[in-house]
Amino acid sequence: MESEQLFHRGYYRNSYNSITSASSDEELLDGAGVIMDFQTSEDDNLLDGDASIGTHYTMTNGGSINSSTHLLDLLDEPIPGVGTYDDFHTIDWVREKCKDRERHRRINSKKKESAWEMTKSLYDAWSGWLVVTLTGLASGALAGLIDIAADWMTDLKEGICLSALWFNHEQCCWGSNETTFEERDKCPQWKTWAELIIGQAEGPGSYIMNYIMYIFWALSFAFLAVSLVKVFAPYACGSGIPEIKTILSGFIIRGYLGKWTLMIKTITLVLAVASGLSLGKEGPLVHVACCCGNIFSYLFPKYSTNEAKKREVLSAASAAGVSVAFGAPIGGVLFSLEEVSYYFPLKTLWRSFFAALVAAFVLRSINPFGNSRLVLFYVEYHTPWYLFELLPFILLGVFGGLWGAFFIRANIAWCRRRKSTKFGKYPVLEVIIVAAITAVIAFPNPYTRLNTSELIKELFTDCGPLESSSLCDYRNDMNASKIVDDIPDRPAGTGVYSAIWQLCLALIFKIIMTVFTFGIKVPSGLFIPSMAIGAIAGRIVGIAVEQLAYYHHDWFIFKEWCEVGADCITPGLYAMVGAAACLGGVTRMTVSLVVIVFELTGGLEYIVPLMAAVMTKSARKKQEGIVGSSRVCFAQHTPSLPAESPRPLKLRSILDMSPFTVTDHTPMEIVVDIFRKLGLRQCLVTHNGIVLGIITKKNILEHLEQLKQHVEPLAPPWHYNKKRYPPSYGPDGKPRPRLNNVQLKPIAEEREETEEEVHLLNSTTL
Repeated sequence: MESEQLFHRGYYRNSYNSITSASSDEELLDGAGVIMDFQTSEDDNLLDGDASIGTHYTMTNGGSINSSTHLLDLLDEPIPGVGTYDDFHTIDWVREKCKDRERHRRINSKKKESAWEMTKSLYDAWSGWLVVTLTGLASGALAGLIDIAADWMTDLKEGICLSALWFNHEQCCWGSNETTFEERDKCPQWKTWAELIIGQAEGPGSYIMNYIMYIFWALSFAFLAVSLVKVFAPYACGSGIPEIKTILSGFIIRGYLGKWTLMIKTITLVLAVASGLSLGKEGPLVHVACCCGNIFSYLFPKYSTNEAKKREVLSAASAAGVSVAFGAPIGGVLFSLEEVSYYFPLKTLWRSFFAALVAAFVLRSINPFGNSRLVLFYVEYHTPWYLFELLPFILLGVFGGLWGAFFIRANIAWCRRRKSTKFGKYPVLEVIIVAAITAVIAFPNPYTRLNTSELIKELFTDCGPLESSSLCDYRNDMNASKIVDDIPDRPAGTGVYSAIWQLCLALIFKIIMTVFTFGIKVPSGLFIPSMAIGAIAGRIVGIAVEQLAYYHHDWFIFKEWCEVGADCITPGLYAMVGAAACLGGVTRMTVSLVVIVFELTGGLEYIVPLMAAVMTKSARKKQEGIVGSSRVCFAQHTPSLPAESPRPLKLRSILDMSPFTVTDHTPMEIVVDIFRKLGLRQCLVTHNGIVLGIITKKNILEHLEQLKQHVEPLAPPWHYNKKRYPPSYGPDGKPRPRLNNVQLKPIAEEREETEEEVHLLNSTTL
C-alpha cells in the first residue's frame, strides 16, 4: 500500500539549482530554508508515507512574496509552557535559521518605507554589538567584585583590620610605617583572632585559637555556600563549563543561565573560594559571564526569539569569562573557539574578541589586586631558556598527562561511589566533611593555608633581592653589587630545603583533596587547583635542576650555558610550564592554553617550552599488542580467544549505541530531507531489524548531482500496472520531463528563475 501511494505522487519542479547543487554542509542547510504551504493535518503523515492520495502541498524555495502561507507562520504558533522548546530538548537549527532569514527579509523590505523603519533596521543591525558590550561590562564588573570579596573573606579567617574593616591583610598594612622587610605582613592595624579573643600574639595558645577560628570560618563559609545553592539555585554548583558546552550544542536547560543562578553563583563562589576548599573561581566565571549574556539577550528581539542566534551571544560571553578569569582576551577567544562553541561564524569571532576586550578593560579599571594587572599571579622573567631544559619541560608534560588521567579516573570513580553512599543523599553533609578535613590539614602547612591564587603567585615569582619567601632563602656567595635582573644561581639554604619538604606534602594534599572536592554541591572550578598542582611540581623540579647546574656546572649539558656566576636556571619558569601541563592534562586544551599562559607571563620566548609540555601531555593511550590480524570487538565483554591469538582491538568506547536508521522502503526524498534537517553524516538502512547497508552524506550529494544531470527515469517494476503512473503527456500534448518520478512543471513567467514550486498531486489531477 505504501509503494502504491508513492507511485501515485508526482513532483513538478522548475529549478533544481538551489538544492541539487549543494556540495557542503552549509549549502545543505541553506537548501532546507524553504517556504511551504501545507494543507495536510499532520506533518507525520507525510513522513510516514500515510498521506492520502488527495493530499496537496506547495513548496517554494527562495521566499517568494507571492506565496500565501509561510513555513514560519506555522513555526511561530504559540506553544504552551515556557519558550518555544521544552526543557531538556534540542533546538531545531534549520527552523531557527529559517526564522532568522525571514526576519531579516521582513526588516529589509520595510526599511525604505519610513524613517522609523530605517531606525529599527539600524537597531537590529547593531543589536549584536550592543549585547556583547553589555555582556563584557557586566562580566568585568562581576569578576572584579568576586576577586575583591574573595580576597577579603579569605583573610577574614586569620584576622581583621581594625582601622578599616573592608581592607584585607595586604591593604591594611599598606599605610603602616611599622612593618619590617622580613615581616612585611605584620602591622599594628591588623589583628589576628588570637589577639582579639585571648590577647596573645605568640605562643601555643595563640596558635590553637587561630587554628580553631580558621576551621570555624571555613566551615561557616562552606555551609552557607551549599545551603544557598541547595535552596535557591541548584544549577549554581560545579564549574558550569560542561553544561555551557552542552547548551551551545543546541540543548535546552531552563534556568541554568537565569538571574537566580547568576545571583547565587556570584555569592556562593566567593564563599566557596574563601572557605579554603581545593577549587578555583576561574571556571565558574565562564558560567557567570554566560548568565550575563543570556539575560542581556532578552533585551533584544533578534536574540530573545531565536535560540540559534542566542548561542552566538553565549559564545562571546564565554570568551569574556576566560578573559577576566586569566587576564587573557586572546586566549578567551581561542578557548571559546576550541573548547566551547559548536557554531562559530566569523561575525561571532569578532564579537567574542570585542566582548573579551571590554571585559578585560573593565577589570583593569577596577584593579582588584592592586598591581595594575588583570590577574594576581602575573609574572615577567628576564632570563632566557636553554636547549637542554627541554628535557625537564617534557618530563613536566608527562607529569601533567599522568595527573589528568589519574584525576579523571579517580573523580569518576568517586562520583559513582557518591551515588551509592549517604553523600549523594546529603550534599550539605558532604561539603561540611570535605571542608573540615581540608581546613584541619591545610592550616599547619603555610603553602596549603594560602589562597590557591596566592600560592601560584609565589611559585611563579622569580627570586630577587626583595623577596623574603623561604623559597628564596639562598646562601649569598656573590657580591651584593649585582643588578636585580641578573642574580646568579646560588646554593640553596635551609629555608629552601624546608620549603621543598612542605611543597611535597602540599602536592600530595592538593592531589587527593581535588579529587574529592570537584563535584560537591558548591561552585567549583578545576583550573586553579590543576595549575597549583603543576606549579608545585614544576617549582620542585626547577630547584632540583638549578642546584644540579650549580654544583655540576662542568657537565657537558651545563658547560656551555651555566658558567660560574651566571644566571642559568629560573625555577619560576618550571612552575609556569608545570602549571600549563597539568591544566592541559585535565582540560585537554592545546592552542588556547598556550596563548593563555603566554598572556599571563607576557613573554614570547617561552612559547616553545609551553608547546613542548602541552604536546607531551596530549599523548593518547594506545592498546598494546594490536596487529593486523587482531579481532575487532564492539561488545562490552571480549569473547574468549585461543592463547596464541593476538590481543583484540576494543572499540566499545567509540561505538554509537543508537545510530539513526531508516527502512529499505523509505522514499529517497525523505532520506534527503532527513540528512538536510538533522545534519546527519551517515544513516543505516535496515529490513526487519537487519542492517542492509549505510547511506553517507557523500551518497546524498552524489544522488542530488545525478538529479541535476537529468538521469533517465527508472523503469517501473513488472508487477505494477502502468495505469498507476501519471500520464507521460501533459494537457498541451507535450511530453512531461521525468526524473525518478519527479516531474518538472513550468511556472508562471512573472516568477523569478531561481524560484521553484513543487506540487504533490495524485493521478486524478494530471
